[in-house]
Amino acid sequence: MSEIFRVYFAGDLFNHKDLVGNLLLAEAIEKHSAGRFVCVLPQNLEQASGRSIDIRNQDLFEVICADLVLLNFDGNDLDSGTVAEFMFAKALDIPAVVLRTDFRNSGDQNRSGDPWNLMCSGYPRTKVFTLNGMAWYQEAFRASSSTAMVLETLYAKLAVEVIERLESVLQSKPIIASDELRLTELYRWALAYPGSGLEEWLTEEELLQTLVKKRAKGSV
Repeated sequence: MSEIFRVYFAGDLFNHKDLVGNLLLAEAIEKHSAGRFVCVLPQNLEQASGRSIDIRNQDLFEVICADLVLLNFDGNDLDSGTVAEFMFAKALDIPAVVLRTDFRNSGDQNRSGDPWNLMCSGYPRTKVFTLNGMAWYQEAFRASSSTAMVLETLYAKLAVEVIERLESVLQSKPIIASDELRLTELYRWALAYPGSGLEEWLTEEELLQTLVKKRAKGSV
């Protein structure tokens, strides 16, 4: 049986289109990877009412435990929570795939750069995948005879492309793989520096076990 990789899937989750789109893509990724990549969706963990610090801690905890992160960078302005989670993941050298299906150009980079703020570009162990979501939708729509078929066609194609990049980024060499002590201290710091109780979400033993599993999979 092949390894199962836990993928934290970050992105907008504040309207029905985002919620359903996230769910469809997450399920398609698991299906078309034969269960190799299992997405953790924050929207399935959070409460619909209230915005307490516990929600932030829960999401950061899931990033810490993840083998990889998948980030949706759609929109004229990137979702601030998604950016924060991206930076947190990169500080821990967690492999990342950045996905943008929004065909609009945005940000402050030149034409050959990414279509978002340059502060979110250039990080190691990160694969960027941009596409014209409207074009992909139109292609699926013209080739399908029902809404269900449109969704199946579109999300199957998207999932296969994302899976390819998840596999690719896993092959990238970890920055501090040879220094187990440094890696452990880095994760201890990640639990401590956000404050507000995050340090209580993992015991020392649980943290060490998490790192052992990640190292065995090659994600750190």
